[in-house]
Amino acid sequence: MDDLHEPGPDDVVAAAESAYQLFATLADLDWSAIAGELDWDCRQTLEHVTTVQIFLASNAANQTRSRLPGARTNNPDQSIAELVTVHRALANVLAAVLRSMPEDARGFHPAGLADRHGFAAMACTETLVHASDIAEGLGLEFTPPPDIVAKALARLFPWVEDEGDPWEALLYATGRQSLGAKERQAPNWWWHCAPLSEWDGTVKIRPA
Repeated sequence: MDDLHEPGPDDVVAAAESAYQLFATLADLDWSAIAGELDWDCRQTLEHVTTVQIFLASNAANQTRSRLPGARTNNPDQSIAELVTVHRALANVLAAVLRSMPEDARGFHPAGLADRHGFAAMACTETLVHASDIAEGLGLEFTPPPDIVAKALARLFPWVEDEGDPWEALLYATGRQSLGAKERQAPNWWWHCAPLSEWDGTVKIRPA
């Protein structure tokens, strides 16, 4: 059974469901709008977060030590409603993989060799933060499940204190905004997806 303080498969499903509940009602809006401050439009952002589920599930399932060839979901003939459904379905695939992944197993990610909790935390963060980007692009607000946010923040960004609001802290950790007196993160922000016992106490920076 997963540690209640660590992200797990059920959190991956719940994060995807929270995004689905928002996006399933918005398929008729203009998804060509830019998502937040990203370079992608809202559709491209949804395609990215859907592809992430495949990437994470593939590396977790195969317990790889190096990058696998990528799979993509950018089918131009697929409607937004279909793509939203695919994202939720693939999140459930990832969750099933993680449920069968041994506690001590590891898999590749550019940020490090992730365990099952690291994979879950990355999936939750990708889904929730990009859901916020898309919602902003569509002129809406997105409120994620606070318990999942808190677990993902603590798992991937142990150097960031939530200061009472984990969601604001997660948006800061992923370079979306400042946090109190702290200036916005540089574009090369990164996370720690290996087990927390292997964190060296430093702030992670994406390699050049």
